[in-house]
Parts: sequence; structure tokens; C-alpha cells
Amino acid sequence: MRGRKHGEVPAALSRLERRFADWRKTRYPGERIPERLWRSAAKLAADFGLNQTATVLKLDYYSLKRQVSEQVAESTSTAAFIELPPTPIVPANECIIELEDGAGASMRMHWKGSATPDLLALGRSFWNAE
Repeated sequence: MRGRKHGEVPAALSRLERRFADWRKTRYPGERIPERLWRSAAKLAADFGLNQTATVLKLDYYSLKRQVSEQVAESTSTAAFIELPPTPIVPANECIIELEDGAGASMRMHWKGSATPDLLALGRSFWNAE
């Protein structure tokens, strides 16, 4: 859009203007604008603005705006399924183990974090203690 003189129509809009003019010459009274022309107009409106596009193509501003909105809605709703990677299973971060022997002695181990102590060695030291 920059670098153009005031009133100069961009080449892409000019080409679409000719396509609309050709269609208007051959259309039946009351016939609706073909979908392919609406799609092209909506794409150019995103580049050159609604007002300029509607003016050059001799379209109703609000009808063109509705077409642009519908095209945006269609492009954003095309993703029907998105695969997400599986989340890793995180081990418990906290553990408590209590040991008790027949004589009434007891030992309680409580730790936090992912590193686990050597439980077998701790149990043997408890059971073999004098």
C-alpha cells in the first residue's frame, strides 16, 4: 500500500475489478455473486482494507466485511484434531516408611524429592541393630 499515489488502484484490485465487471455483464438480474469472487475479494480486503476494496469492486461494505469474517472463521476452525504428546508420569515426591520390631523399637523414614535412599540397607541396619 505504501509508495502509491493517492487514487491509484493496486494491480491485484484492478484485476479483480475486471473479473467483477465481466461477471456483471453476463449475470442474470438478482443472481448472487459467485463464491470464488467473494473469496478473492475477502483476501484482497485483508491486504488493502475493507473500504478501498469495497469501493473499487463496487461492493457493499458490510457484505464484504461479513465475507472476511466468515473466511477468517473458516480458516481458524479447520483443525479438527490436535495430537498432544503424552505427559510423563511423575513419581511421588514424598514417602514415609515406618519400621517396628517386636521389642518396641521403631524407626521412621521420611524423605522428599526424586532421589530414593537404599531402603534395603536402612532396613538391614535397623533389624540387625543390637
